[in-house]
Amino acid sequence: MELTVNGLTVHYLEKGTGDTTVLLLHGWGVDASVYHLILDHLSSYCRVIAPDLPGFGGSEEPPHPYAPDDYADFVEAFAAALGVTEAVVIGHSNGGRVLIKLLARENCPLKVKKAILMDAAGLPAHHSFGYYVRVYSFKLTKWFFSLPLLRSLFPNVVENARKRHGSSDYQKASPLMRRSMVIALNEDVTPLLPRITASTLLIWGRNDTATPLSDGQKMEKLIPDAGLVVLEGGHWAFAEQFDRCRRVLDAFIKE
Repeated sequence: MELTVNGLTVHYLEKGTGDTTVLLLHGWGVDASVYHLILDHLSSYCRVIAPDLPGFGGSEEPPHPYAPDDYADFVEAFAAALGVTEAVVIGHSNGGRVLIKLLARENCPLKVKKAILMDAAGLPAHHSFGYYVRVYSFKLTKWFFSLPLLRSLFPNVVENARKRHGSSDYQKASPLMRRSMVIALNEDVTPLLPRITASTLLIWGRNDTATPLSDGQKMEKLIPDAGLVVLEGGHWAFAEQFDRCRRVLDAFIKE
């Protein structure tokens, strides 16, 4: 399905009917179809809607690099376009970061009845010394070989360094979406967590290396009404252990 939101053509999936609407926000570098297990299961008793966020899947790129707040604005507008004023909202990874921004807003037109954060992003990353060596080596290379004369003599040096040092998500992204990614990674949502009033379920993979379990434990402490469920697995533990995950989702959504 497609609709136009804030001038952007947006692709989305919708399945099921019921008194409860579930809005699903996907993570970075994927689209809504990756979450088919959740869509198929919850659609048996809920209306489930999952947009491809701008710049992903079948949705157009935004007109400028989007910060997490811009994506939160988009979610508000998307929900309004579909007549959704109240929903259970699920956010995985970067989708969790966007959901946290929504949850911390005052007078948000989209009422979040309950929130589900799955291996959510948004807290500062914990990196090794070697990581910082690679990052600053790349920054030095980028600065040095961006000088006019050197750029003309060695036009491919910066891009080759980017391929060596950048993450796979960063390498696959367009230049505009790379800037969006950098903006998101540099924003710490920790101060927003105590402002969340919605009842919040945290689902985390014990061995997640992208957003470690310690992030989920910190969120549980800082969000006033939150509970943490730990699954065996990594960043995609909800899919790796979906039989247990679906039971947890059902218990939380139906209570």
